[in-house]
Amino acid sequence: MLGLGADLLWADMNRLLAFLFHQGVLDEQFLQLQQLQDETSPNFVSEVVNIYFHESEKLLRNLRGLLMEREFSDYKKMGIHLNQLMGSSSSIGAKRVTNVCLAFRAATDHSNRSGCLRALEMLEHEYCYLKNKLHELFQIEQQRALAAGVRYPVQNN
Repeated sequence: MLGLGADLLWADMNRLLAFLFHQGVLDEQFLQLQQLQDETSPNFVSEVVNIYFHESEKLLRNLRGLLMEREFSDYKKMGIHLNQLMGSSSSIGAKRVTNVCLAFRAATDHSNRSGCLRALEMLEHEYCYLKNKLHELFQIEQQRALAAGVRYPVQNN
């Protein structure tokens, strides 16, 4: 019975991944990241993605803070934050987040404050959607590993 549950959860994971690829949320870079995960580092992808989430939330706060300044004019600083977010999003395969960063970057290049505000809202929406879906994927993956009886190595701190 353990194998059957794990097989069903594996199918759920594959369906969710296929959906995320079909919707353009993820790209092939995410698959390359998954290929780096093995028995010696069974949580590699979730650890990398959680670091991405932590750093991205700081960047999103910085972007929002800059745009909320009454006398905002530092589009160059905003561009630096966007480049960081775009690079890290691309490295984990977050395609839609990366694409919104590109549009946001175009608005900063034209010093278009209202365009930046719209892009920030879209960016926050895409980021939250990505975060929720990847957390869902990691929960299924964890359940699958438990159902399959996978034993993770104990880390001594």
